[in-house]
Amino acid sequence: MSTDISASGSDLADLIVYLSRLGQSPGRNGIAVAQAQNLTAAQWTALRYFARANRFSRTPSAFSEFHATTRGTASQTVKSLVAMGLLSRQMHETDGRSTVIEVTSAGHDMLRHDPMAELRRALERLAPETREAVAQALGQTVSHLAQSRNAPVFGSCSDCSHCQTEAGASYCHCTQSLLSLPEMDAICVDFQPSRSTA
Repeated sequence: MSTDISASGSDLADLIVYLSRLGQSPGRNGIAVAQAQNLTAAQWTALRYFARANRFSRTPSAFSEFHATTRGTASQTVKSLVAMGLLSRQMHETDGRSTVIEVTSAGHDMLRHDPMAELRRALERLAPETREAVAQALGQTVSHLAQSRNAPVFGSCSDCSHCQTEAGASYCHCTQSLLSLPEMDAICVDFQPSRSTA
């Protein structure tokens, strides 16, 4: 696909879809390719999601919303990764009817061969002001599309209206929990933007 495209919504939509598919396809670097090709795009998405999601969002139902798919399809994806030893199921600390999904050490090893790494490096090569502009534009687009489809918008606690930070401590009013520093950058299913993205 040529990168010499117009700024029409149709061309941009096609470019975003193509970039997503290209970014998720394995490269051609030997062992990494063989390992990466063991997983489908949906399985990679799940593995990345559970590695980045906070403790309140590491559930099959939250992943189904993030992946914009049915709970049954999401559960099958998770089940396949559990069978591969890349994810594990643990009982919820306070709700015995629920399970929490964790990435195993084998799962973290697999993520070192994530085909998306090359896309991340390509984005890092963009000028900081360009990355900021792309982030703003994509954030607005996701917000508008999610609103029109009544779908959740995922984000991190650091940009969430539920989060309050005072004297170096962060508190989530939605889950009524204190948040650790790593959790501030984690993906959350209960995310609500703290500022307008319109």
